[in-house]
Amino acid sequence: MTEQRKVTQKGGTMRLGSYACHLGNGTLAKEIYGKEIIHERHRHRYEFNNRYREILKKYGMALSGICEERDLVEMVELPGHPWFVGCQFHPEFKSKPMTPHPLFTSFIEAALHQALGKKKSVTKSVATSF
Repeated sequence: MTEQRKVTQKGGTMRLGSYACHLGNGTLAKEIYGKEIIHERHRHRYEFNNRYREILKKYGMALSGICEERDLVEMVELPGHPWFVGCQFHPEFKSKPMTPHPLFTSFIEAALHQALGKKKSVTKSVATSF
């Protein structure tokens, strides 16, 4: 992040806590969560490099979740793929044995469909709002 470029002492420079993430219309992420805004927990030092936003979108990657408050990419996906969702946050922080995180259950469901040879309707993500 820009404000950390000159930081040489790394203690206390992590992005910690819960942040709002706006999910793009027509994305698998929005289908999985079933809502427009989610709150997920972070514990990391690195961010998606915004310099690559346009080139990645040009070649087919959808920027499916954005922290609008800080203009940070939180989620990406590949439209047309059975299940390719990448996230910057830690879904395991909000997962429990009897109530797994929606990303985990969605991934397992897609893997089962793939293993059993079932065709699941693939979301054609267009994330035009980002």
